[in-house]
Amino acid sequence: MKNKTLIGGIIALIILVIIALFCWSVGKKINDRLRGDETNANTTVQQPTNAPPTTPVQAEKAYLALGNPSGATIDPSNPDNYLMVNPAYALSYNNSKGTANWVSWRVTSSDLGEADRQNNFRPDDRLPKSFTRVTPSDYTGSGFDRGHLCPSADRSSSAEANSLTFLMTNMVPQTPDLNRNVWADFESYSRDLVRKNNVDLYIVAGVYGAKGRLKKKVTVPTNCWKVIVAIPKGADISAINEKTLVIAVDMPNVQGIDKQNWQKFQTSVRTIEQKANINLLSNLPQNLQDALETQTDKK
Repeated sequence: MKNKTLIGGIIALIILVIIALFCWSVGKKINDRLRGDETNANTTVQQPTNAPPTTPVQAEKAYLALGNPSGATIDPSNPDNYLMVNPAYALSYNNSKGTANWVSWRVTSSDLGEADRQNNFRPDDRLPKSFTRVTPSDYTGSGFDRGHLCPSADRSSSAEANSLTFLMTNMVPQTPDLNRNVWADFESYSRDLVRKNNVDLYIVAGVYGAKGRLKKKVTVPTNCWKVIVAIPKGADISAINEKTLVIAVDMPNVQGIDKQNWQKFQTSVRTIEQKANINLLSNLPQNLQDALETQTDKK
């Protein structure tokens, strides 16, 4: 009987040892995997600077790298400076005007593809319920185009990316002569910089002024402006220096300018800041801001 009890105890001990070894092995594998994930999070999993953002957090970091021009927030109680971010761009929405104050994005070679223009103009359902929703028909018969701030062709890598540019929060009333000619020419020039000069662009575009309303919902701006900042492909804003190419344009929203060159409307970043009451390039050191914002780079 004693022998049986002893043998049983030995067997139980062996089983306990086996269980302990098994638990130790599983625990070690889990710990190694967790440590591996932590290492990857700090190294290889980081998104390349030239890769399109896939989340709102990444988009905000990518598209507002140079700063938030008006200090826009996601607070619905701030309806005329309401921050909205999607994978294609970030913007400050003005509910009283029915347009964005500004839209900010980045253009890399990976953003420029062969996707068809979607033309699916539609209200932006992300707006808070208390906000007025502008629809494509609010522009019908007005004589003004639904003018993109972030251009359709800047987001031609996929149908999904292109479609985001047709949200009405990205539209402003532009005269046909502006939208289809001089404004479009500068858009094309900007994309050519990316394709031919091995650079990425940070871009901010917006409006100011008022000269009437469409359907009592959408303010027609007097001016449309845009600022582009060129950096080496794949770089971040730390690569910006006093020799960085910065081009700013301020165009009147009028007819009769269809034959004008976009260069005629070049100005300084500082001048746009004063007229639009915003603060551009605010994430750069002040001395660098002063150098870049006061120049008028004639191209």
